[in-house]
Amino acid sequence: MPTTHRYISHLRTRYRIVLAFTGLICAIIGLVMLLPLLMLIFFPVERTLAAAFLSPGLFLVVIGVLVWRWLLPPDPTLTHQEGAVIVVLSWAIALVMGGIPLRWVLELTPLQAFFESVSAWTTTGLSVVDVSTAPKSILFYRSTLQLAGGAGFAIIALSALTGPTGLGISLAEGRELLVPHIQRSASLVLSIYGGYVVVGIPALALAGMSWFDAVNHAFAALSTGGFSTHPESIGYWDSALIEGVVIVLMLLGTLNFVTAYALLRGKFRSVLRNGELHLMAWVIPLCVIAIFFLVSWSLYPTLGKGVRVAIFETITALSSTGFNTIDYRAWPGFGWLLLLLLMLIGGGTGSTAGAIKQFRIYVLYRALRWEITRMFLPKQVVTEPDVWIGETRHFLTDARVRQIGLFVFIYLITFFVGSAVIAAHGYSLQESLFEFASAIGTIGLSVGVTAPDAPAGVLGIEIAGMILGRLEFFTIIIGVGKLFTDLRDYFNK
Repeated sequence: MPTTHRYISHLRTRYRIVLAFTGLICAIIGLVMLLPLLMLIFFPVERTLAAAFLSPGLFLVVIGVLVWRWLLPPDPTLTHQEGAVIVVLSWAIALVMGGIPLRWVLELTPLQAFFESVSAWTTTGLSVVDVSTAPKSILFYRSTLQLAGGAGFAIIALSALTGPTGLGISLAEGRELLVPHIQRSASLVLSIYGGYVVVGIPALALAGMSWFDAVNHAFAALSTGGFSTHPESIGYWDSALIEGVVIVLMLLGTLNFVTAYALLRGKFRSVLRNGELHLMAWVIPLCVIAIFFLVSWSLYPTLGKGVRVAIFETITALSSTGFNTIDYRAWPGFGWLLLLLLMLIGGGTGSTAGAIKQFRIYVLYRALRWEITRMFLPKQVVTEPDVWIGETRHFLTDARVRQIGLFVFIYLITFFVGSAVIAAHGYSLQESLFEFASAIGTIGLSVGVTAPDAPAGVLGIEIAGMILGRLEFFTIIIGVGKLFTDLRDYFNK
């Protein structure tokens, strides 16, 4: 019996810390939700909408701060599993609360509001909102959620934390450290991310966007989110200059922050060793050439337009951003297949991008080469493949390759199951594969399946895909598994 009491007491102590940090992140979520109030200064006609943002945002700030101050013990530490619980709880609260302003202002159904909130926070970009009639404050709200979701709650919270506490949260959300000091690493990520935004907004404005459009599209491009203020997305402007600026911002958003940090420090040799850059250096040109000659050359009136389409659509799919300049429904099946493969690969690890991630694909490629090479070497020869991450050389152990292989296996199984659910609602296999690849990869490209009148089952499976794609599978498995186990033990003892 004393052992049982000690265990229960231990659980209570640990969950005081878990709930305290969940409260801190909730306060941050609330502050993000309050930011659209700034738009009411520039668009006073929408001031009647203030309560839609003020009520849920202020509620989260007040409750979050109180829980943080009340429950936090001195010198707290967190394990990886406890960090996963915090991430799962925080994201669940953000996804639910984020839909309140959307339902309040746009009068969406609860499912539609939740879908739009999930798409925003997870930086997916699939939408059930008519952006041509939506208020400016709502458009800015969606883009702001994408910007914050791209940075990640862990990074935002860690910028104010120190010590081993932060490490548990950082590991749970899959963020790599730029430097050994956790708080400094998080601050550097936010500084780089913020620097991109500061440069991106005026660049888009100079390219021809209004300042409002420039702000929203800079947020969406750098978070690789893809929400636009126009139904035609980037195609609304039909401008080579705007497309060029957006391409640069999408590439910055999909670049691993570790690689970006090395680049900013002038460590060009380390950058050139990066496997993800090697992969992009091959994949992007090959796909651009294939799309141009086999798809866009015959579809668009001028050579320039065909080249622009091939470049833009390749990069928007690979970066997992989801902007578009044309309607894919006019494309032949080969074009859909190429975009599908790019959406499955996705962006850089440790960036704002989604999908399987280029690093995992590169590791599997290196492991395959290693395995084939070993077949032709004498048995006494010991070899081990390596990859470079930033300035550090990492050797690939069997355990690392196995973990990545299992992740890819789970990802593909989920992809096919989700596609089957959409197909079961009457959509073609081609449409189903494309749309769910976009959802689980947090891409946002659509061929018309995602719409306000889409069946509840379609929106539901896409919601599941977006959440799994953003948080990745192991974090959810660990977080939900630990929470369930601890609750069971607490009430059964």
